[in-house]
Amino acid sequence: MIELTKINNEPIVINSCHIECVEQIPESKVVMDTGRYYVVQETVAEIIQKTVEYNGRIREFEQEIRGVDGHSE
Repeated sequence: MIELTKINNEPIVINSCHIECVEQIPESKVVMDTGRYYVVQETVAEIIQKTVEYNGRIREFEQEIRGVDGHSE
């Protein structure tokens, strides 16, 4: 889940796994796989960065659960 900001300054949290595309209009229009969309203040680059960071945290969490931390003991 990533937190974005609607045009009216209201925060919104969306599941980034369900983003179909993001259009710059000049705000960002986040189109979900359901067809619903949200117009937000963040740029396309910021949305991509938030998604990458979120996915990285998920991978780290999965590794912790599996006991794989990349270090040999």
